[in-house]
Amino acid sequence: MLSNLLRTSLLCAGLLGAALSAQADTIQSAIDWAQQQPSAKPSQTKDAKAPLVIAHRGASGYVPEHTLAAYALAVLQGADYIEPDLVMTRDGQLVARHDNELGLTTDVAQHHEFADRKRTQTVDGVSLEGWFSEDFTLAELKTLRAIERIPQVRPANQRFDGQFEIPTLQEIIDLVKSLQLSQQRVIGLYPETKHPTHFQHLGLAIEAPLLAVLKRNGYDSAQAPVYIQSFEVENLKTLSRLTSIRLIQLLWTDGQPYDQQALGTDLSYAQMITPKGLQAIARYASGIGPEKSMIIPRDAAGNLTTPTHLVRDAHAAKLKVHPYTFRAENAFLPNNLRSGDVQSERGDIDAELRAFLATGIDGLFIDQPDIAVRLRETR
Repeated sequence: MLSNLLRTSLLCAGLLGAALSAQADTIQSAIDWAQQQPSAKPSQTKDAKAPLVIAHRGASGYVPEHTLAAYALAVLQGADYIEPDLVMTRDGQLVARHDNELGLTTDVAQHHEFADRKRTQTVDGVSLEGWFSEDFTLAELKTLRAIERIPQVRPANQRFDGQFEIPTLQEIIDLVKSLQLSQQRVIGLYPETKHPTHFQHLGLAIEAPLLAVLKRNGYDSAQAPVYIQSFEVENLKTLSRLTSIRLIQLLWTDGQPYDQQALGTDLSYAQMITPKGLQAIARYASGIGPEKSMIIPRDAAGNLTTPTHLVRDAHAAKLKVHPYTFRAENAFLPNNLRSGDVQSERGDIDAELRAFLATGIDGLFIDQPDIAVRLRETR
């Protein structure tokens, strides 16, 4: 007869094997789905000096964001990096969501078994009502399905509502590694730590689990194809002491990083983009991710004006510059580049991209990576 220990070992091995098999099936299904989409195309060789195309939340202009399908499609469209925003579950797992509030991007409201999880709390100084990732285990989150976050602008994406799971960071890495083999090129990861101070106060700090997953998968050096980004400052400084992975300081147009607000400092984003502020960033980060209007502002009429000195000043501090977020729909474009009054219609994003590429940026975040890849190839 088998010993109890051996029986337990075999059972665990069987369960692990079944779980890994299911995960592999999920990843392959995402790749198969992406390959069938019209915007997928054969892989191209990128000029090493060309600006990076970073798929913002995946190919989120075509399919609900932060899904394996969105990431797979982005890679097949030629994106150099895919960007998963990361939040924590109650049991300490890293999953991809734009925010820890789940109501805008999942079908949680339709799950009556989770009705009592809806609550109001303060996140980064803002009162929010909804369902929050930190109140769910990974197993519970896996019962939810993604929905389109901005259906009024992307109504076509709603046809995919309810089809795709919430992926873990490990699943995203497994997807990337599978696609690297089939595409025969390096595909980068560009994770963002979402609400790090909030999660730290809950005892669910993101930094150590993130580095552990990355290291386990071979991402543990400055040469690894990975950037870690954050709007906060102190967690990037902490990461800079723990890893040599490249870090990116995200920047907003006003106010200050939430961790600086919580600490009671007067450090503002405006101070951070001065030459002195950029030099301070360079002591812990490899680059900046500014909101794009910080590079080319818009005038009162909503049209692009003259570029600022931010790219020049950042490069003088030896920082890379990766602005966000480029989107093809009229709702997000300068007024004179819109194709009409329908917010969901596409305008002249090519003209906007050319203007920003001319400033010397080193990369950009975009919801429709195929557009930036095409434009880069024809420069």
